[in-house]
Amino acid sequence: MAPSAEDRLDLPVVGERQSLREQVAHALRAALITGEMRPGVVYSAPVLAAQFGVSATPVREAMLDLAKEGLVEAVRNKGFRVTELSDRDLDELTEIRRLIEVPTVARLADRARADSFELLRPVAQQIVDAAERGDLLAYVDADIRFHVELLALAGNAHLVEVVRDLRKRARLYGLSALSARGGLVDSAREHLDLLDLLSAGDAVGSERLMRNHIQHVRGIWASKPE
Repeated sequence: MAPSAEDRLDLPVVGERQSLREQVAHALRAALITGEMRPGVVYSAPVLAAQFGVSATPVREAMLDLAKEGLVEAVRNKGFRVTELSDRDLDELTEIRRLIEVPTVARLADRARADSFELLRPVAQQIVDAAERGDLLAYVDADIRFHVELLALAGNAHLVEVVRDLRKRARLYGLSALSARGGLVDSAREHLDLLDLLSAGDAVGSERLMRNHIQHVRGIWASKPE
């Protein structure tokens, strides 16, 4: 089924270095993050497959992977709809993240852990670099990696998985608009500032910055950075 001009997305033709399923999922995540795939719109696997130049099977498989992450939802006999989160949904996700991440990160503040924090500095710099060049997919990938690896230092694997899931569900909101305005870099630099505070053993400062960072992210999701 060929896509109409109205439905067509600017998607790449995939190759063979990764599995088709992985490549398609990666490209779809990019389209979600940039806002090219819009919340509430239903996308047909055969139509997307025609744009990728592959069969519909890897596209359906990739869409099912995204559905498990809460990014899309299946629409019977039609395709997949991009998940739309309400302000209440975003507020609730923010509250959960604040309850989990703020005290956990604050407890990590310790000069004795400075070497562990320094190992995360290249990842924090990747977040800044991606923000500066407007590479939203790289920004999201590095941001998730940073926070997951930081929380992993607390030694609670279940906590890490909960936070990873929360981040996947809400990571798409507002990034494209904020990047276009040049405001994403300030949020990105907070990761470097956090490492400085943690390495200095400043639990109070780390807690304050982490709380503010999560609130800033909530503003980004709403396309109204605070």
